[in-house]
Amino acid sequence: MSRMLITGMSGAGKSSVLHELGERGYAVVDTDYGPWTTEHGLWDEMLMGALLGESNEVVVSGTVSNQGTFYDRFDHVVLLSAPISVLLDRVRRRSSNPYGSTVAQQEEIRANLATVEPLLRATATCEIDATQDLSSVVDQLERLLRVP
Repeated sequence: MSRMLITGMSGAGKSSVLHELGERGYAVVDTDYGPWTTEHGLWDEMLMGALLGESNEVVVSGTVSNQGTFYDRFDHVVLLSAPISVLLDRVRRRSSNPYGSTVAQQEEIRANLATVEPLLRATATCEIDATQDLSSVVDQLERLLRVP
């Protein structure tokens, strides 16, 4: 196994694929929860540095502006992508995370798709179409995890 970052816009399925990978026995960290993100919306660099320094086998998910600081410590940086209609439908329907439930947040997702996703795409080592069924996406990620 290797170290992987799964990134993408809200509603792309990061938490869902991370949960499924955890069910399949992989060590996973969802940086949307727990101590990983500071009050300023950045990864806590001490915590993330320690995690990546201690573990050669972990899958991390998240999208924050300082994640690029850690790219050299990941074997794979995977962008999950989907059209805006899919992203908005997913954030409206999900119950695990309230982000995306308001019109203002949905407009922020639209803006991020136009401005942030191209930056993620330019630095990702792989892009996966997140409109596929969950098991297909996770199977693709598992294949990547077998390649250091």
